[in-house]
Amino acid sequence: MKTHLYAPSHLHVLLPLSYLVSLYNNIRGLSFFQFIPIRYTHSLSLSLSLSPSLSLSLSPSHLHQSSSTTMEVDQGPSSYTNGNSSQKKSAKEKAADEWLPITSSRNAKWWYSAFHNVTAMVGAGVLSLPYAMSELGWGPGIAVLVLSWIITLYTLWQMVEMHEIVPGKRFDRYHELGQHAFGEKLGLWIVVPQQLIVEVGVDIVYMVTGGTSLKKFHDTVCPNCKSIKQTYFIMIFASVHFVLSQLPNFNSISGVSLAAAVMSLSYSTIAWGASVEKGKQEGVEYGYKASSTPGTVFNFFNALGDVAFAYAGHNVVLEIQATIPSTPENPSKKPMWRGVVVAYIVVAICYFPVALVGYWAFGNNVDDNILLSLQKPRWLIAMANMMVVIHVIGSYQIYAMPVFDMLETVLVKKLHFAPGITLRLVARSAYVAFTMFIGMTFPFFGGLLGFFGGFAFAPTTYFLPCVMWLSICKPRRFSLSWTINWICIVLGLLLMTLAPIGGLRSIILKAKTYKFYS
Repeated sequence: MKTHLYAPSHLHVLLPLSYLVSLYNNIRGLSFFQFIPIRYTHSLSLSLSLSPSLSLSLSPSHLHQSSSTTMEVDQGPSSYTNGNSSQKKSAKEKAADEWLPITSSRNAKWWYSAFHNVTAMVGAGVLSLPYAMSELGWGPGIAVLVLSWIITLYTLWQMVEMHEIVPGKRFDRYHELGQHAFGEKLGLWIVVPQQLIVEVGVDIVYMVTGGTSLKKFHDTVCPNCKSIKQTYFIMIFASVHFVLSQLPNFNSISGVSLAAAVMSLSYSTIAWGASVEKGKQEGVEYGYKASSTPGTVFNFFNALGDVAFAYAGHNVVLEIQATIPSTPENPSKKPMWRGVVVAYIVVAICYFPVALVGYWAFGNNVDDNILLSLQKPRWLIAMANMMVVIHVIGSYQIYAMPVFDMLETVLVKKLHFAPGITLRLVARSAYVAFTMFIGMTFPFFGGLLGFFGGFAFAPTTYFLPCVMWLSICKPRRFSLSWTINWICIVLGLLLMTLAPIGGLRSIILKAKTYKFYS
């Protein structure tokens, strides 16, 4: 379809090339057209692209009409730009973008997003779900699990849609979308602290999970061997990440992520399958374990955080989508959403059987890690724990990659370090060492889940995407979209307020009897 825009008839004279060049330069000087690509054609015409789907051409033949000048607007392709490319980038900035982990590779397939999302979401969280059920009870527990699955799938769809909600731009990072929704400075302050808390918090928890599962594997395989401190197992687990953290971007860890996704499905199946085989334990009770009402309430709050922790993939979804190629004809949201749907089906297959069957078998005596409650068959439990180790290796890297991107962006673009292997080695190794140290010092597994789950996962997963959607898309007040988003916001705020209370109490109680580096 072509749209004709008519100019006054006194422009019908034939214009020389110098006038066209002057017109070109004047258009380029306007702020609105500053970044619109303009080119000359062989017929001395001017052509500019107004959006990914519109181009404008102006030629002497149009100017030489008897009564008017015609400017033709045609549909045509255009490449997408990064969400923060509001100014023309220098060669140095382009080289930095090509080096940074999030924007260095854009050739991922839809199934990459599937197993990246499975790896990011299924992990330490699924192992704590039977324990969360024991603190929630049958009715509230099932309701919270189902509601969380539905709400987080909806908010994840919003994130995928908003990745390219502005024609011609890609919001490759969570904070870039936040800056578009809330403003350059406010967006950073709203998103970056919460995203860092989530991603660094998850990596710390996965350090603890990896070390705990390694120790469980060792004790199961060799029950008569000399006992080794959990601290040493955390150090062994961390040693793997000193190597894997040097892989440059998401696509380079796709093999690790695929293995982790397969492991997550495998050990989840083992967890609920072994629970079925073990059967309902004698004297099992499904009532609340706490002896006092305040204890029951605090445990309930902590369990909400455990569930929130289990649905944490939103914090890396834009970064994962950034690795998928995108054109106006085939935007990245199509393959990304296909991968998300597959991932959420896998999530449902993992979460619901583990949570319900594990609680059914052990009742309120279940451990905060379901595999710790399963003792036999010994070889199967040992294998499941090693699968957990492999999975959290991949999960750690998925959550660490956006942190690496932030670190390296600051070092290269703000502090003007030269990008290279040495910078990457030092920066990433320092991050791995930091998470290892914190994990060794404070390995309160269940309490950490509840605290981080409520404090940071609830905002970034349950309601921050809804706030952004309301700010950017502006649905009509009291419409279905407006109502659904506000319901999610209210539920998310309640979760963010209540869950950290229970998690912090759990940490304080365990800290009373805890010996450092035991």
